[in-house]
Amino acid sequence: SAEGFGGLDALAAAAKKEGALHVIALPPDWANYGELIKAFEAKYGIEVESENPDASSADEIAAVKSRKGQKRAPDVLDLGIAFARSGAEEGLFAPYKVEAWDKIPAGQKDGAGRWYNDYGGYVSIGCDAKRIPNCPTTFADLLKPEYKGKVALNGNPTKSGSAFGGVYAAALARKGSFADIQPGIDFFGELKKSGNFIPVESTPATVEKGETPISIDWDYLNAGYADQFASKGVDWKVAVPTDGVYAQYYSQAINKDAPHPAAARLWMEFLYSTEGQNLWLKGYARPVLLPAMTADGTADKTFVAKLPKVGGTPSFPASAELDKA
Repeated sequence: SAEGFGGLDALAAAAKKEGALHVIALPPDWANYGELIKAFEAKYGIEVESENPDASSADEIAAVKSRKGQKRAPDVLDLGIAFARSGAEEGLFAPYKVEAWDKIPAGQKDGAGRWYNDYGGYVSIGCDAKRIPNCPTTFADLLKPEYKGKVALNGNPTKSGSAFGGVYAAALARKGSFADIQPGIDFFGELKKSGNFIPVESTPATVEKGETPISIDWDYLNAGYADQFASKGVDWKVAVPTDGVYAQYYSQAINKDAPHPAAARLWMEFLYSTEGQNLWLKGYARPVLLPAMTADGTADKTFVAKLPKVGGTPSFPASAELDKA
């Protein structure tokens, strides 16, 4: 905890002395990371060096291993939960408990503080309403012939937490379960065979150009695109599919060999402060402290009201089920 550094002020002073923070895999338009980084820099006078923003969780782990002992190693990581768990097992992360530790639900953190969930969202279907007359709202819809050559995922499910979430949601839609992801794999096989699936990983650029008119992605990313591209004439609609309600969090971790150990810990404190959590919320992501902040009145009500609507109650896969999948 910050007490190990003599308290938050001493931690901030030590971080300022280090002068930099290395982050990886944080696109500025993903859950409002662009604004989070700027706010941290302005608040503490520490330069954030953001590398390879489009990297996957697998790339992050590879960077930690390949750059061990190097100044350009990443200090902090934002990982899909399966990668956070396996990285902790491999001994890659430094245990650290933020000041808000007790407010993070028990099921959302590693007991030793090697990782803890940060923000989450639901798998959703984004759709360019100007190019697609009838936007799909369920996984079943995606198999309709009218969507030939139109449906994309935002990554490779074996490397990307978001694409993996898409396959899991499809499994739930096809009577699979957290213990059985196979129906989701079969669904994408069908989608490919029908010609509806396109092998283009959706990004803000492909959405804007109309190359991926239907994109399966987290609701906070699709909702962000709706905002981002409205001024450019793109009418981007977002639906959380009622037949496959799947929610998942990402997790934060500190590289055990972080070149800027104080800055890494200060970044964590910032992310889990009311300011940091509300900035994620502004980017349509659901921060892990949202229940606590709703209870104590610190969650920004304007941002809460803008979150995409979801029917049904989400459930989360158990650790063993994630490992198996």
